[in-house]
Amino acid sequence: MSSFSWFDPPNHTAFPVESAGYPFIFAATLATVVFALLDLTTLALIGLVVTFFICYFFRDPDRVIPNYTGALVSPADGKVVFADQVDNSRFYEGPCIKISIFMSIFNVHVNRIPHEGLVKAVNYYPGKFFSANLSKASKHNEHNAIFLETEEGKNICTVQIAGLIARRIICKVQEGDNVARGGRFGLICFGSRLDVYMPPDTTLNVTVGNRVKAGTSVLGDLI
Repeated sequence: MSSFSWFDPPNHTAFPVESAGYPFIFAATLATVVFALLDLTTLALIGLVVTFFICYFFRDPDRVIPNYTGALVSPADGKVVFADQVDNSRFYEGPCIKISIFMSIFNVHVNRIPHEGLVKAVNYYPGKFFSANLSKASKHNEHNAIFLETEEGKNICTVQIAGLIARRIICKVQEGDNVARGGRFGLICFGSRLDVYMPPDTTLNVTVGNRVKAGTSVLGDLI
């Protein structure tokens, strides 16, 4: 048996784009066309570059998902900025392991489910917009927490955190949903951060500074 599998059938397009990006792409394209029709060459070229960048930002590539038991995959592309045990957290009762992943504007921003299970709750918190790579962002920034329970009764919490530029958190799951490892569940627009809280006996596979990919990179193994 293969150690990886497709969560969804591969897309039939060479450059799949997340549907949430369509309004931004349309607006940038319309502005570019208007500038071109008015012979505003410089603005038209800038608009073209912006349009291509927005398409690039909202890209949604296919990913193969590790399918062995207990694998806890990254919910986001980016850089690990924290990976250690914490004793107190409002997202997890008792000691737990916390991993924080910072996403720059150049990372894929589609978020994926770290482990299969039942969505016990989805809690949104309004807040501030500090830079997402700062530790205080976890506590003070606008964020959305998804609480999962695995079939074995393990608790996992994934928190989408808005950043300095990111001002829109999108979450497509709700309480009561059964979700699969590697499944798409949302995104955050224009630079942000994901925190993952997991059982304290989880075997960590990443350290600070590692680059990870959503759905493919294994953050740790549930025991």
